[in-house]
Amino acid sequence: MNTKLEDLLNASKINELVHKKQIEEEKKTSLMWLLAIIGAIATVAVIAFAVYKYFTPDYLADLDDDFDDDFYDDLDDDSEEEKTEETKTETEEASSTESAEETSEE
Repeated sequence: MNTKLEDLLNASKINELVHKKQIEEEKKTSLMWLLAIIGAIATVAVIAFAVYKYFTPDYLADLDDDFDDDFYDDLDDDSEEEKTEETKTETEEASSTESAEETSEE
């Protein structure tokens, strides 16, 4: 009778071990499926974003380019105005010194 009892206990221990392995494998497969689904959703989202960026015109870049051109044109105009004012001032100074020299010669 001891042998039957030992056989029964051994069978139950083996059954528990097999059952634990099945549960662990089921957890691993369910985790793998979960990660696969998350990966697929992320891939679809990245592809959708890339298509959106490709087909959407970039209005802000055009606006920035236009603004930069106008801004730098204004700067160039200001510097040209300053140069012409400096030249006018130099010309006036030169003409006043020439007229002063002419009056002193007479």
